[in-house]
Amino acid sequence: MAQLNDLGIDLGTSNVLIYQQGKGLVLRRPAVVAIERSTKKVLAIGDDAQRMVGRTPSNIMAIRPLKQGTVADFELTNTMLRFFLNGVLSKRLFSGPRVVMSVPSGVTETEKHSLINILLDAGVKRTYLLDRPLAAALGVGMDLRQRYGRMIVDMGAGITDIAVISEGEIVQSSSVYYAGDYFDDAIVRYIRKKYSLLIGERTAEQIKINIGTAMKPETDEANLAMPVVGRNQLSGLPRTQEIHAAEIYEALKDPVAALIGSIQDVLVRTPPQLASDIFDDGIVLSGGAAGLARLPEAIYTALHIPCGVADDPQTSVVLGCGIAVEDPGAYASLLDDGRKGFKRL
Repeated sequence: MAQLNDLGIDLGTSNVLIYQQGKGLVLRRPAVVAIERSTKKVLAIGDDAQRMVGRTPSNIMAIRPLKQGTVADFELTNTMLRFFLNGVLSKRLFSGPRVVMSVPSGVTETEKHSLINILLDAGVKRTYLLDRPLAAALGVGMDLRQRYGRMIVDMGAGITDIAVISEGEIVQSSSVYYAGDYFDDAIVRYIRKKYSLLIGERTAEQIKINIGTAMKPETDEANLAMPVVGRNQLSGLPRTQEIHAAEIYEALKDPVAALIGSIQDVLVRTPPQLASDIFDDGIVLSGGAAGLARLPEAIYTALHIPCGVADDPQTSVVLGCGIAVEDPGAYASLLDDGRKGFKRL
């Protein structure tokens, strides 16, 4: 399969990452498109569109064409993907690249076919789909050929994939919405309820990154704070409020508990021998939302299973797709060409 223009793509809710055969990671851009509201004309894509989020006039929308790991807007996803592909491949090389693309483990055949159609419309010659948990496991260095149970929890912006893997197959899995956006929304709701202060999603994400924690902070950690600017819900005027780490722990306590409960549900359904392997070897977290401070500690405290974060959690999935691109023969059994019941739209 491998050619100079073969690609691995992680088409995520918040970011698009592309791996090019022989070159490695060549693109990481926000999955955001800015459009004129009445005409639907595309004004900006990627970084330029991301800078417009929460700052656009009423006639302009900055939106994500993917929601919770699936396509919400076919046309805008196509436009965005074609834009990124054109930026990666020169005209000389754009002779119909073949692509390995990750998909959430719970997607339907219809959703798979939508993604394949988008890639075909964007100029891709052939598409192979790779379940996100398998891609993430490859990307963090797991040997998927072993008859041994491993657990990967890939936490994106819109969806978290929880999977037990053995001998190159997903034995048990679950796709849940307890992911980065869900955590951000919890922070927005908490601050609105406690302080009557309205903040945007980017502000909530920054709060999560700076002072968010999955465990109750110690005394000095609890006093860690940052000033947050929002709009007073009562007066409509801008206001600054100091927010403490202890408060963000309270905001995230229930979402983190729900995530841990989902991990436990998958473990309960796992065959005993594989569960024993996971108990010995631990759980690996990947994805951008896995960076929440002390999340591995919270999981260990609840489940008594070792837990760690991948070295570069944000790139685990795309690197896994890249591994399949570089050596397709070795990983052919993991790839789905999507032809089952496929119809060109």
